[in-house]
Amino acid sequence: MEKWFIQAKKADFFAIGKKFHIDPVVARIIRNRGIIGDDEIEQYLHGGLETLHDPYLLKDAERAADILMEKKNEKRKVRIISDYDVDGVISNFILWTGLQKCGIDVDFRIPDRIADGYGINERLIRQAKEDGIDTIVTCDNGIAAIDQIAYGKSMGLTILVTDHHDIPYEITPSGKNYLSSNADAIVNPKQPDCPYPFDKVCGAVVAWKLVQILYDKMHFSKDMYEEFIPYAAIATVCDIVDLTGENRALVKLGLERLPKVDNPGLQALMEVNGLMGKKISSYHLGFLIGPCINATGRLESAEEALALLLERDVVKARALAQKLKMLNDERKAMTEEGVCTGFRMVEEQGLDKQLVLVVFLPDCHESLAGIIAGRIKEQYYRPTIVLTRTEGGLLKGSGRSIEGYHMFEKLNEVKHLLVKFGGHPMAAGMSLKEEDLEEFCRQLNEKAGLTKDQLVRKILIDVPMPIDYIYADLIRQMDLLEPFGKENPKPLFAEKNLHIISARKIGKQKNMLKMRLQNGSGKKVDALLFQGAEQFEEQILQKYGEQAVSRMYSSRENPIVIACTYYPDINEYQGRETIQVVIQNYIV
Repeated sequence: MEKWFIQAKKADFFAIGKKFHIDPVVARIIRNRGIIGDDEIEQYLHGGLETLHDPYLLKDAERAADILMEKKNEKRKVRIISDYDVDGVISNFILWTGLQKCGIDVDFRIPDRIADGYGINERLIRQAKEDGIDTIVTCDNGIAAIDQIAYGKSMGLTILVTDHHDIPYEITPSGKNYLSSNADAIVNPKQPDCPYPFDKVCGAVVAWKLVQILYDKMHFSKDMYEEFIPYAAIATVCDIVDLTGENRALVKLGLERLPKVDNPGLQALMEVNGLMGKKISSYHLGFLIGPCINATGRLESAEEALALLLERDVVKARALAQKLKMLNDERKAMTEEGVCTGFRMVEEQGLDKQLVLVVFLPDCHESLAGIIAGRIKEQYYRPTIVLTRTEGGLLKGSGRSIEGYHMFEKLNEVKHLLVKFGGHPMAAGMSLKEEDLEEFCRQLNEKAGLTKDQLVRKILIDVPMPIDYIYADLIRQMDLLEPFGKENPKPLFAEKNLHIISARKIGKQKNMLKMRLQNGSGKKVDALLFQGAEQFEEQILQKYGEQAVSRMYSSRENPIVIACTYYPDINEYQGRETIQVVIQNYIV
C-alpha cells in the first residue's frame, strides 16, 4: 500500500531558474531537496573541492596521525583491520596505500564474515600480538568494540579507531550515556564532542581524512591525497550514506575522475561490467561495481577484493575482476532463492500482520541476510530482520528499516536478548541464542511504536508535470542534480488520465512492458515499465477485463487509463534520439 504526495515547498522558481540558468522545474526540484539560498544552490549545482571540510576538525585525527608518525620513526609494525564490505575494503585500501607512501611498516587483515563476524575481535588481536604488531588501526569498525580494545590494550598494543558508525550508549535515568573504549585515539565524526561539521560520511572518508593529515605532515602535494577521491566516492555510494553536503561534492568529483583512475584492478572491474566508455553514475557504483566488491566478503574472502585494488599487473587484474563478477553472479542467484523462500514464509506464517518482520531462514547463507531483508522490507514495507543459523549454534542476522523506525535504537531496547549487535537507524546486524528467538520477536513488536500511517509507503512527487512539458534540454538539465542516492533521490514527476494506446512485452523473460501513452491534450510518449509487469497486467485485467487487455496488446482502441509517476529519459538508437518516460509507480 502506498500514498502519493506532492511536495509543496515554496520559492520563486522562475527567479531561481533565471539566476542559475535552469528550468523552473529544476529549480523546484532543488528546493524540494531542502536547498535554500543562493550559496546553497550554487554549492549544490557546482560544489567541488572547496566543499570538503578540514580533516583537522575531526576529533583525535591529528593525534592518530602523530602516533602513526611516531611509530614510523620507531620502526614499529602497524596492522589495519577493516570491515568486509565495500566501505571496509576501500577504507583499508586508502589507509594501507597512504601509510605505505608515508614509509610506515604496515600490513592488513580483513575479518572473515562467518568465522570472525563484524569488526575487530580477540582472535585478530591475539594474532596481531603473535605477529609482532605494535599498533592496530581499525577502519569502518571499532567504535563499539569496547571490551575487545580493552583486551588489546592489556596486551600492550597501541590501538587507533577510525569509524563512522553510531556511538554505543546505555539508557540511564538522566538519558543516553555514550560509551567509549580506551583506544589511544578515536576518530569518528559522530562522537558528541567532535567539532567536525558533517557527521554523515562513510568509513572510507574518515580513513581518507586521516591520510590527508599524514600527507600534510609529510609535506606531500595535495594531488597525492586527491587520488583517493574516486575510491571514497564508491564507498560513499555503496554505504548508502546521505548524498548531501560534503558527500554530494565528493561523489560528483569521484564520478568525473573514475574513468581515468590509475588502477588496473578498478579499470578491469569497470571493463567486465561493460562500463568502459560510458558515463558512470551513482547507479553503476551501487549496483554493479559495489556488489562485485561485496561478493568476495559474502562468499569467500574480502581480501580478494582488496587484492584487486592493489594489483598493478593488467592481466592478473582482469582475471581477478572476472572472478569477482562471477562471485557476484553466484551471489545474485543465491539471493533470489532466499528472497523467494522469505516471501513464501511471510505469506504462509502471516508475518506481514506484524509490525516488525523477523524471518528465520535457517539454511540461508548468513552473508545474504541483509540483502534478503532489504528485498522483503521493500515488498511488505515493514522493518525486517532476516536470521540464519550459524555453525556456532547462534542465530545471526541483518535488519533493514523504514523511515520512522530507528533500528539501532530499537535493538538497544532488547539488547538483553542479544549476544551482539550494532548498526545505523536504517540497518543493523545482530546475533542471539535460538532459544531467545520467540521472545526477541515478541518484544520487538511490543516496543515497535509504529503507527498505521508509518506503515504506508509515501511516494513524494516533485512536480505533477504533464508529458507535454518534457523536452530534451530539460532532461539534460537533470544531470545537474546528480549524483542521486539517499537524501537526494531521482526526481519524480506524475500525470493522471494517461490513455494506454498500445503495449508490448519486452526483455528476455518478457517481464517488462513498453507502452505508448497519450494524455488529454493529445500528446503521446513512449513509456517503459521495468518491474512488476505481471502485477500491472493483473490490475488492468481486474478493472477493464480481458477484451480491453487484448486490444491494448494489439494496438487497438481500448478504454484503459492510468495515473503514473515517471522519470523522463532520452532513448538513443542508431543515432536517433527520442523522448521516453520510465514509470516508477502507477494507479489503474
